[in-house]
Amino acid sequence: MKLWLGPFTVLWATAVLLAQQPGELQILVIGGEGSINNVKQRTAREPIVEVRDRNNRPVAGALVLFEAPRSGASGSFIGRSPTLRVTTDAQGRAAGQGFRPNNTAGNFNLQVSATFQGLTASTAVHMSNVAVAGAVGDGVAAHGKLIGILIGVGAAAAAGTVYAATHSGGSSPSTSTVIPTTITAGAGTVGARP
Repeated sequence: MKLWLGPFTVLWATAVLLAQQPGELQILVIGGEGSINNVKQRTAREPIVEVRDRNNRPVAGALVLFEAPRSGASGSFIGRSPTLRVTTDAQGRAAGQGFRPNNTAGNFNLQVSATFQGLTASTAVHMSNVAVAGAVGDGVAAHGKLIGILIGVGAAAAAGTVYAATHSGGSSPSTSTVIPTTITAGAGTVGARP
């Protein structure tokens, strides 16, 4: 007895076999892309990638290799190694833990490759090393913002005082009582003096 399989049955069986086979890998950069690393403070954002299959599903258990340039602007991982091997978690993510910039300023690419069941993928995370005293620069920006906020609060308090002085129950500005206003920068409060 012969079994006849029509063309639709053969196509369906082929599609099922292809769907069961793992497809290509892709690497998405989740963190660290375009980061600016401070060589003075030896601080950097850790690179984080996500490995996905051809159907855009996270791949757990993929081997990921992070590799920093061996010269010029670069950095290193735990133990001052230019490479780090990690395995993706259940969400398909891997982090370049412990990444620290070296002392050379400039742009560089951190190479990332992933391997899973004979499939491979690679990408680059673009970073820059800069020689900036981040704490001083960040502090100046923060102080500038604080001064701007205090000026705004002070102006509002002054306007409120003038309004109260000119509109207090019909009395003239010269006879109204002005309540002194205090602004406390540390606590961020505005109010009348006790």
